[in-house]
Amino acid sequence: MKNFVTLAAGLMVAASFMSSAASGQTVLKSSDTHPDGYPTVEGVKYFGELVKERTQGRYSVEVYHSAQLGEEKDTIEQVRSGVIELNRVSMAPFNGTVKESIVPALPYIFRSEEHMHKVMDGAVGDQIKEAFEPAGLVVLAFYDAGARSFYNKTKPINSVADMKGLKFRVIQSDIFVDMVAALGANATPMPYGEVYSGIETGVIDGAENNFPSYDTAKHAEVAKNYSLDEHTILPEVFVMNKAAFDKLKPEDQEIFKQAAKDSVAKQRELWAAKVAESRTNVEKLGAQITTPDKQGFIEAMAPVYEKHVKDDVLKKMVEDVKAVQ
Repeated sequence: MKNFVTLAAGLMVAASFMSSAASGQTVLKSSDTHPDGYPTVEGVKYFGELVKERTQGRYSVEVYHSAQLGEEKDTIEQVRSGVIELNRVSMAPFNGTVKESIVPALPYIFRSEEHMHKVMDGAVGDQIKEAFEPAGLVVLAFYDAGARSFYNKTKPINSVADMKGLKFRVIQSDIFVDMVAALGANATPMPYGEVYSGIETGVIDGAENNFPSYDTAKHAEVAKNYSLDEHTILPEVFVMNKAAFDKLKPEDQEIFKQAAKDSVAKQRELWAAKVAESRTNVEKLGAQITTPDKQGFIEAMAPVYEKHVKDDVLKKMVEDVKAVQ
């Protein structure tokens, strides 16, 4: 049934695209798993407004939020194949395709969100953007997704020892699986949309994510213990199908790039406000927020780095990230 619904949505989108194209306007489809109003959704909407304005209406963007076009794994394939033109997605699922995307996904690679901004806005970010092109994608922007932390329905986590034996949902990424294993817990990759029921039914004990996701997906209703270990500050990536981008006139390519850059500032502003709002919301729901000593978590990550930072390119990138002040 789910695949049928997704296919039906895709056919509706195609029909909309054809009718719009007939009117002289090219409508680009963009996917997001998060609900309407979420900062990443609003960031892409703002990008679309700027593109429409700056191309005098020749291009517009339709944002399909709430996983209307499928979960992230599905929409990544859709944008790579050109079924949809745009996609906002976590960077972690690209770790097996674009090796440079491994670096920002490493646990504790960033000292703070400000550090992450400086890295992704600089030479390392440019290097990662270039690495996406052979995969058929053009990176338009890196969006904020805050710090990810563990939460569960069983007990507060104040140390690595408290992680032992717990089952956590993670993004479909080997790094995340290995990170959880290094902490003595069990990782269960599953789609974002299945986390609530997974916790509720006991398939998993909890998950790991930022405050806005913990809030808007209602996970705080079923997992009351939130531990601010802040293991990853993983940026989101806003990508465009490369063939679609290459078809744009050079002046339109510049418009798209600048609109994306302008949308980053907007998205970061919305993100900061949403984090504060979501923390208040989950505390009202009775979430217990603890702050463990991170040093034990950091020290446990040595085997993760050893396994995933294998070649000289990645080793150099890690050093470049650490050098950014």
